[in-house]
Amino acid sequence: MNQADIGIIGGSGLYDMPGFKQRKEVELETPFGKPSDAYMTGTLEGKRLAFLARHGRGHRFMPSEINYRANIHGFKQLGVRRILSASAVGSLKLEHKPMDFVLPDQFVDRTRLRVSTFFGNGVVAHISFADPVCPSLTQQVAEAATAMDFPVKQGGTYVCMEGPAFSTRAESDLYRSWGMDLIGMTNLQEAKLAREAEICYVTIAMVTDYDCWHEEEQAVSVEMLIAYLMKNSENVQRLLKKTLRGLPDKFDCGCQTALENAIITDPAVIPPETKEHLKLIIGKYVR
Repeated sequence: MNQADIGIIGGSGLYDMPGFKQRKEVELETPFGKPSDAYMTGTLEGKRLAFLARHGRGHRFMPSEINYRANIHGFKQLGVRRILSASAVGSLKLEHKPMDFVLPDQFVDRTRLRVSTFFGNGVVAHISFADPVCPSLTQQVAEAATAMDFPVKQGGTYVCMEGPAFSTRAESDLYRSWGMDLIGMTNLQEAKLAREAEICYVTIAMVTDYDCWHEEEQAVSVEMLIAYLMKNSENVQRLLKKTLRGLPDKFDCGCQTALENAIITDPAVIPPETKEHLKLIIGKYVR
């Protein structure tokens, strides 16, 4: 199956992508279970695209309930080579204002309840994750945002918390003392799994609030978050379309050979059922 080159993950407030041509819903089963929802495939701005609502349409899954492995594996099954992930975040710095876009280039993992790798069950791989997002894809998004005069900042660190509750003030102050830029609940697992799947990945972070550290601003609430999400939804759709128009056919970024020297296990001792289970991930390196 090869129905798409580019994947879009829609976060809170972005559950669909208008403007598709040849729109088709694709229900997938993966070796890791069912993805969050059906993938919407079609053509947008001349590119073959697959869209997935991270939390499911209607927002049914908490961040800790999302089947991240199935979501990324499903994109791989569809032939996706690049993923643009839109995500609502809180700001941990005054310079990142509500309605700004930030393209973080680092992550810190503060989750506890999630599986963040395809590997195990007899096969071990250690990917390089020093630079966790695709620099080429990030640059394309930054250039598109700049051309549209959207407020965008390139670079910064996203701390990924477990949720679903928002931070305590003590936690928010702690992350600020570490120099973190943004706080969210979903993108770390996506970035790791995309790298293991050799898919380019970028986070388009949409700032909705100042978490709860800002003394002159109201602490984040669902009402506040939804209000900004609705405002940002149209902007991120415009940004995604502009980015798609400018994407080259190929990147020279290394993301799509990330497993080349990462698999440590002797292929002779990998159980046959594990080889079959991970065939789409490791098949070009392990026979």
